Amino acid sequence: MKTYFRLLSFAKPIGRFAFPYFIFTLLYAIFNTLVFSLLMPVLNVLFQPADKNLTTQITQLPRFDGTFQYFSDVFHYYLNAFTQQNGEKGALIFVAITLVVCVFFSNVFRYLSQRIMEDLRIFTLQNLRKRVFDSVTILHLHFFNSERKGDIIAKITSDVQVVQFCITNTLQVIFREPFLIIGYMILLFSISAKLTLFTLLLLPVSGFVIARIVKKLKAQASEAQNSFGVMVSQVDEAISGMRIVKAFNALPYIQNKFNQENTKYSNINRSIARRQQLASPTSEFLGVLTLAGILIYGGSLVLDKDASITAAGFITYIGAFSQLMRPAKAISDSFSNINQGLAAGERVLNLIDTKPLVNDIAKPEFINDFKSEVKFKDVDFFYGDKKILNNINLDIKKGKTIALVGPSGGGKSTLLDLIPRFSDPSAGEILIDGINIKNLSQHNLRDLMGIVNQESILFNDTIYNNIVFGREGFGKADVENAAKIANAHEFILKTDEGYVTNIGDRGIKLSGGQKQRICIARAVLGNPPIMLLDEATSALDTESEKLVQEALDHLMENRTTLVIAHRLTTIQNADVIIVLENGEIVEQGNHESLMNKGGLYQKLIAMQSFEKD
Repeated sequence: MKTYFRLLSFAKPIGRFAFPYFIFTLLYAIFNTLVFSLLMPVLNVLFQPADKNLTTQITQLPRFDGTFQYFSDVFHYYLNAFTQQNGEKGALIFVAITLVVCVFFSNVFRYLSQRIMEDLRIFTLQNLRKRVFDSVTILHLHFFNSERKGDIIAKITSDVQVVQFCITNTLQVIFREPFLIIGYMILLFSISAKLTLFTLLLLPVSGFVIARIVKKLKAQASEAQNSFGVMVSQVDEAISGMRIVKAFNALPYIQNKFNQENTKYSNINRSIARRQQLASPTSEFLGVLTLAGILIYGGSLVLDKDASITAAGFITYIGAFSQLMRPAKAISDSFSNINQGLAAGERVLNLIDTKPLVNDIAKPEFINDFKSEVKFKDVDFFYGDKKILNNINLDIKKGKTIALVGPSGGGKSTLLDLIPRFSDPSAGEILIDGINIKNLSQHNLRDLMGIVNQESILFNDTIYNNIVFGREGFGKADVENAAKIANAHEFILKTDEGYVTNIGDRGIKLSGGQKQRICIARAVLGNPPIMLLDEATSALDTESEKLVQEALDHLMENRTTLVIAHRLTTIQNADVIIVLENGEIVEQGNHESLMNKGGLYQKLIAMQSFEKD
């Protein structure tokens, strides 16, 4: 239940819901129980001999003491007075009116309690969704490299929905049904303590059987949610890579892969449903079995003229017990459903509990501007057990262009990611103007930088919003100036609605070159002093490549730039070329000196590893 109560913590402050819900639920339980307590007076009026008193003789209005007996005595006091004035038929009218009043108030308080519970449910899930999304978005980038994107999406969407329908809906059962059970138990004890004690001896058997049925539901529910996450990942991959899927005639492979997981997920859910569906009829059968035992034992007491219970009392007892089984059955059903919610809740909480590996210190320093150099000092980086960077020492002077080259997998992208603290070094330190970047806030550090990735990452929004991207203090003129530097202004004006044109999911309405120029405009907005570029021109047509390269050249002017270089022109124009191999700097210098050295750099050029103009 630790998981359950932790999920409830997202309802804080829960007091504003709990107190009125408690009051309305208590009143609902009282009036609901009173409805059945009226059965015995009706039976007495109808069936007891005429020479006996019609009702329990209560001649004085009792003093309030909060007990069930108080309400019973008040009712019998007024019933007795009404009967004496109006006779037996008048008594029936009085009971009928009282019944209608009790049912009316019972349903009013039930409605009010349900409204409060619904507010609590929505409030809790709103907080839970917000917390999950906030927790995911602050995680370090390598987390997303090691986790299935579909599984993360499933936890934020599907798992939270499962929590909503299984956990929070169970609140209503857990907090309402016990009141009804307590009310009916008080009524049953007031009718016959001996018969009620006999009934209590039979109930543990039912509880044991139900517990055995639902025992494996939690593990199965967790397996089902994991399988659902895999399916979401497969759907995302298939849709994102549909061009490749169709190009390589891989539809049967993709469809078969999805269908296998879909079958697995369906089989798990089928097993869960069977157990859940078995719990309800089983509990109902056990309830009837218990009722049969009550009929035999209680009926024997009545036939033997036992003073502990009358015939009218026994009939009332049977009716009240049948009502007792309804909340008991609801609780047993909720226990079969709650396991699925707990499994989903644990997955959600595990995501919330995942701690980012990159954190700000309590009192970070602040840099207004970049003044002198970025320095790598004895930097190592491990990804799991694999060493990606080894003893990197590098000085990047202000205003210089540094090109990173080398074979694939050499550590170029990792080195670039360390500067904005997408990851932290495993050893060593990175300094900006002599300050360890760990002593700066991530927000302050990244404000100094513009970043253009190899992949053009855009969002389903307007061109204007994709360039500004949530940053404050920029107007239309700033955005247009950034677009002009990126060679994007002219094509933007030719779109349907200019800067307010929606570009679709991942910028699908734009060409590759247009998307990349929007990304460059986003990077240059605000004139950051440091640029981190992973050039992306190789997949573009000749005209787009030329425009993008011109934009990159404008971007690099008068700025400190680190660029993972793919074009020979960029490499030749760099002030310093860093050659990385197996995570180590094996060569560095300008183009001419490295060509004369005759090392790895010369081999890469000779092998035409870089595109020539």
